[in-house]
Amino acid sequence: MPNLTINGETFEVATGERLVLAIEGSGVNIGHRCGGYARCTTCRVEFEAGEPEVMTKAEYERLTNRDLFGQVRLSCQIECDRDMSVKPLITLENEPAWQDTGPTPEETVTPEAEWFPIEMLTGE
Repeated sequence: MPNLTINGETFEVATGERLVLAIEGSGVNIGHRCGGYARCTTCRVEFEAGEPEVMTKAEYERLTNRDLFGQVRLSCQIECDRDMSVKPLITLENEPAWQDTGPTPEETVTPEAEWFPIEMLTGE
């Protein structure tokens, strides 16, 4: 089982669990205003270690369209398949207008995920 470190605290998570759900399961109220469909970017994280070298097309397109590519990743589009260390950026606590974090994401990555090496998506 992979270890997930969030803001210096480490938790054991299930292999294949969506990162957004693993972060929530650790007690962090990370945003997911679109319900985990790679539309809103409120589930963004900064990787400190263990960043996957693959990405869904939906994540790539959303990050590129919002000029966020290369700066953050969308936790709703990542499965826990390795040890990772992340910093959640948008939480219920730092968004005073929010009453909740958003609709509960499904167990599996949505839209239906197909991962690509990042270099393939960027054409590098």
